[in-house]
Amino acid sequence: MSEEIKHECGVALIRLLKPLEYYQEKYGSALFGLQKLRLLMQKQRNRGQDGAGMATIKLDPGPGTRYISRKRSVAPNYLDDLFDQIWKHFEDLPEEQLQDPVWLKENKPYIGELLLGHLRYGTHGDNSIETCHPFLRQNNWINRNLILAGNFNLTNVDELFQELIELGQYPKEKSDTVTVLEKIGHFLDDEVQRLHTWYKPEGYSNIEINDLIFDNLDIQRLLVRASKKFDGGYVMCGLIGHGDAFAMRDPNGIRPAFYYHDEEIAVVASERPAIQSVFNIPFQQVKELSPGHALIIKKNGAVQELPFVEPGVRAACSFERIYFSRGNDLDIYLERKKLGEQLVESILKAIDYDFEHTVFSFVPNTAETAFFGMVEGLYRRLDEIKEKRLLQLLDEGKLKPKKIQKIMAMKPRIEKLILKDAKVRTFIADTTARGKLVSHVYDITYGLVRNYEDTLVLLDDSIVRGTTLRDSIIQIAARLKPKKIIIVSSAPQIRYPDCYGIDMSKMGEFVAFKALVELLKKHGKEYLLEETYIRCKQQEHLPKEEMRNEVQALYEEFSYEEISRRIAKIVTPKGTKPEIEVIYQSIESLHNACPNNNGDWYFSGNYPTPGGNRVINQAFINYMEKKDVRAY
Repeated sequence: MSEEIKHECGVALIRLLKPLEYYQEKYGSALFGLQKLRLLMQKQRNRGQDGAGMATIKLDPGPGTRYISRKRSVAPNYLDDLFDQIWKHFEDLPEEQLQDPVWLKENKPYIGELLLGHLRYGTHGDNSIETCHPFLRQNNWINRNLILAGNFNLTNVDELFQELIELGQYPKEKSDTVTVLEKIGHFLDDEVQRLHTWYKPEGYSNIEINDLIFDNLDIQRLLVRASKKFDGGYVMCGLIGHGDAFAMRDPNGIRPAFYYHDEEIAVVASERPAIQSVFNIPFQQVKELSPGHALIIKKNGAVQELPFVEPGVRAACSFERIYFSRGNDLDIYLERKKLGEQLVESILKAIDYDFEHTVFSFVPNTAETAFFGMVEGLYRRLDEIKEKRLLQLLDEGKLKPKKIQKIMAMKPRIEKLILKDAKVRTFIADTTARGKLVSHVYDITYGLVRNYEDTLVLLDDSIVRGTTLRDSIIQIAARLKPKKIIIVSSAPQIRYPDCYGIDMSKMGEFVAFKALVELLKKHGKEYLLEETYIRCKQQEHLPKEEMRNEVQALYEEFSYEEISRRIAKIVTPKGTKPEIEVIYQSIESLHNACPNNNGDWYFSGNYPTPGGNRVINQAFINYMEKKDVRAY
């Protein structure tokens, strides 16, 4: 993606199912769990660049000993900094102690059977250490300690926060993370107390009751009760002080989660290839956590995938497939190629099938896989064109060697033209100078495009705001002096805000919405904006379940192509000589390429949860009232 947007976080949970001595003997290190957690987080570093954190729990600690350890970092080199701080506890140990799991567990932090890591992409608020996961809810009762980290955004934090107050709590902060932590923590307390009340009349001592709670704490029931009113996209991972662990996924499967377990280990991560690479696991053995289900790992090592909420209509985030997830997942790799391939016919129509005078390239490196698919599609389509021309010549009796050679020599002109240059620091420049500096974020390969003869086709992952296109890419590409520049997006038009993880909540920032407003004004339909605003305001205090997306009707006023043409005008810098055209993937083609990740609300406006309709209406209200604030 040529434009930076912040998006989903990453989680990594490990439960060692054998004693630490086992890993020392088999793998040569009592730090096996830490080493694997570090790699899992490294393999998912694309999911968070604002900070990282980790926590560990030791099983069966003695009273008065430290059994929970946590470390977080928001340093620029957050992962290295995080684990450098952890390794310091071990770097000066003599070899006999470093290879003694029993001594390490008794004397050093971060040596435990349960490990939880998190990579943070902050969607709003500050990026201080306090906002970095995992979060702790501490208690002197070992089975009431809760550690939580997640990849989630909830649309109804206000509602959940009010529930906590009604329960008698006094939360220290109003955020989705703290609210969820306290919500789950409340029902953890309640379940522990329920079991204590149940066993106490039987004559058990408090110490004996603790052991019974360890065995009989019903994590499934706890999550059912805690999550009843969650509205949003989420994967939440939790560790409970005595040794139970869980990972829960929202009922629509919006946020991704995968897991694997055998007799040695249970592991959960946001991306499947991370598990495959770190543990050398075949693709088929890594399972997707089902929507509305939780992977529950009991202290005794039992592992089960159980439902905690009724699954809804699957709406797994399609942006994961287009851009966010790393492309070394086989399914994602093939889907991204398919996205590129499906654009071929639209591109060929735009260039009038003129291969000789067209150069094909891509913009950021993340678009490379889709570009491969587009290139394969171009070659297949060109083979069909060659065959048709040869047969035509044969029918006409004009099939001569030179003509055959000329036809067979036809091929797409594939080049890497635009390169990401070193980031330019602009903080000391005035506004005009800053704009000129930003235009040099990318650089080009000169001499491959024939002046004013060739059309340049550039493939991008997606176009959100259009500012990078206007202020950098098109200006740089225009220096190659093409006759025409065609910008192709492997994603559809982004028309609506996201409220489930991606940092896109302000309507006025979307270039597709800007194009819509300009078209409404051009065609004398600006009054529709005010009418839509009134309808949104009328719904403002309705229960979210009764709300509907009022903005969709505005887009119905114009065709997909009309909005694309207007976007092309918006992203064309003043004084640009080449003609600019923008081609978008259709939503239908997106679903064809990514059939199992059909969450498309930012493209279609079809939100999978009631809270989504509340967010889109609020985002539109904010736009009309000129409020530069988030919609949730």
